[in-house]
Amino acid sequence: MFGKKNSPKIVRSTDESFETIIGQSTEIHGQIIATQSLRIDGNVTGDIRVSQTSGVSLAIGLTGVVQGDIHAQRLIVGGRIIGNVFVTETVELHDSADIHGDITYGQISIEPGAKINGRMITQANAQQGELTTEGKPTLVKPASNQALPAPASDY
Repeated sequence: MFGKKNSPKIVRSTDESFETIIGQSTEIHGQIIATQSLRIDGNVTGDIRVSQTSGVSLAIGLTGVVQGDIHAQRLIVGGRIIGNVFVTETVELHDSADIHGDITYGQISIEPGAKINGRMITQANAQQGELTTEGKPTLVKPASNQALPAPASDY
């Protein structure tokens, strides 16, 4: 009657197969470039670049920790990332995900409990140049290349 109910997961479970798995007891220092799907359950200090080929994914398992930027087509996170994330298609953040950095994404799914300490930037906004690399807003010129009118003053 008063027992803990299992709440349904919002992010659907995936049937991924991974060519490379970095185990929980493994620690890697340096850049990783992967051409096939990769799962990280250990610690990686360095940037990760995963091929933009269709069907290639990067998964950060519950015990996985990445300290560096990530570039991928598809990302599934159950662990911790300290760095910026650039994903052209889909990001899935499970309830145990802990992200400290900006996330640029095409589509995103976030389960309740996932933690994000950074900005979330849609791929469309990033391509239009609405944000600079310093994170400060910039004016976007209309397609006609005419300058935007100055904002009205309230003074």
